[in-house]
Amino acid sequence: MQFDLIVPTISDRAWQCLVKYALEPAHEAIFQGHSYGFRPGRGTWDAQKAIFDLLRGNYGLHKTILELDIEKCFDRIDHSALLRLTIAPQMIKGGLLRCLRAGTDPSFPNQGTPQGGVVSPLLANIALHGVETIGAHHPKWNRKVLMKTCIRYADDMVFILYPEQDPLDVLKEVDVFLKERGLKTKASKTHIVPATDGFNFLGWNFKVRSDGKLVCIPSEDNFKAFRKKVKAIVNSSNYGAKLKAIKLAPLVRGWRNYHKYCDMSGSRFSLWGMQFRAFKRFNRERKQDRYSAMALKDKAFPTVGYKQFGHVKVKGDRSPFDGDVVYWSKRNSKLYDGPTAQQLRRQHHTCGQCHLAFIEGEKVHLHHIDGDRNNWARNNRLAVHESCHDYIHMSKR
Repeated sequence: MQFDLIVPTISDRAWQCLVKYALEPAHEAIFQGHSYGFRPGRGTWDAQKAIFDLLRGNYGLHKTILELDIEKCFDRIDHSALLRLTIAPQMIKGGLLRCLRAGTDPSFPNQGTPQGGVVSPLLANIALHGVETIGAHHPKWNRKVLMKTCIRYADDMVFILYPEQDPLDVLKEVDVFLKERGLKTKASKTHIVPATDGFNFLGWNFKVRSDGKLVCIPSEDNFKAFRKKVKAIVNSSNYGAKLKAIKLAPLVRGWRNYHKYCDMSGSRFSLWGMQFRAFKRFNRERKQDRYSAMALKDKAFPTVGYKQFGHVKVKGDRSPFDGDVVYWSKRNSKLYDGPTAQQLRRQHHTCGQCHLAFIEGEKVHLHHIDGDRNNWARNNRLAVHESCHDYIHMSKR
């Protein structure tokens, strides 16, 4: 089977980026607060904490989970419906239509968004905006009272329903909503289960125990995919023990960081078996003894602390474009730990060079005032913007 590979030119990418910067603030002002995918200032940990808020305590014992996935979401979005929902001047809509038609499947010229396009994730969010309000009305409560039942991350979503709500009715409403946009749900990934049976979402498995406590662990598929990658490196005959440790460290650290707000207790998620296997492989090499192999094993499997549901979720429908620089500066500072986090608190979450707040998308660097990177004294550290850090060292040349 042949596929036409469509690669946007640099000028097309630049134009899409400018359009994204123009459209994003306008749509962020109307997006729902429980939509977390491909949005500035939001991520998977916020969606995880939102599920915890809906199922914690005894709230989740009698709730039903409707898990949905949209079939070929980016490939089947109807162009006319998408442009009708987009808040933009007609000139920009005309440019968007040309971009959409240039980067889609020739078999479906009026459907889909360019794969890998800069503006495609934003357009998908625009098309799916509003699906979160389905099922938000409790059948016995005031119709004006909206409940938070849907958690959406891009085209993946779960509905956490009360016992009085019928999941099939909600599913029908979702199908009608998606049909207007040229989309449909994927039957193989649509599941209706009690919260006590557990469900998978974003690489995690959520389950409400009989005592009402919600437990979150890495999902089976996520763990198997990670274990396969680790085995491929450990069992490879092309790498020595030192190179294996170098390749394993970022993989293990990234996996543990992603799941650091899960329950990672127990031998399985502590990766004891993988570590023992790696140690035996390292110890077989002639240049290694058990002490050096143990040191390489510790280097290959760096430890990361965990705290179940310890993430602080973004408040309501807050957005980096709402003008609250203080809130977002403090929130972005919490993404760092160690000496960087300490210095950010000392500087009240502002740059030590330009004295401006740290806003979304700007990396924080730790500058050593005397130029000695081994001097970690508190009075020798300065938290600065990445651009300010570059400017400091440019001025010293």
